[in-house]
Amino acid sequence: MARTCQVTGAQPAFGNHVSHSHRRTRRRFDVNVQRKRYWVPSLGRHVTLRVSARGIKTIDQRGIEAVVADLRARGERY
Repeated sequence: MARTCQVTGAQPAFGNHVSHSHRRTRRRFDVNVQRKRYWVPSLGRHVTLRVSARGIKTIDQRGIEAVVADLRARGERY
């Protein structure tokens, strides 16, 4: 469950390291996950979320109230 965005659900992707000689070994593309603290007026408290850079932009567009409502509907802990 590590490296997962709580807002977008983004998880690590997997692929190959390709060397100069074209030997391939497996690698992992991690999500840019940050711990971010938001004030939620309806709850009257701060909420700490693990969000990706895309998730932060989503919160800026939709608002923290709408995002927290979605998290509650999914039953996710925040």
